[in-house]
Amino acid sequence: MKTTLDLPVELVRELKVRAAHEGRKIKDVATSLLLAGMSIESSGIHGTRLRKGSLDFPLFASASNAPAQKMTIEEILEVTQATQSQEDHEKLGQTF
Repeated sequence: MKTTLDLPVELVRELKVRAAHEGRKIKDVATSLLLAGMSIESSGIHGTRLRKGSLDFPLFASASNAPAQKMTIEEILEVTQATQSQEDHEKLGQTF
């Protein structure tokens, strides 16, 4: 089904970079991200349990004293996005 969304320019740019990095179509990346976000939203946060096997990404256990255990989701996303952006620039031969 086709639909039109008015998205922030930076978000579309990040979708394009991620799609290129993964060798996938933008619509496929957006669909995966929307489904993952909806699965997380429907997990215990709103009282609906996450369906078994509905996650498409690996989960890794970490030590209780690992830095990520003390970071907020926003901090983890910020570090992840900065790292991804740096890797993308390096692949393109750009330095910042």
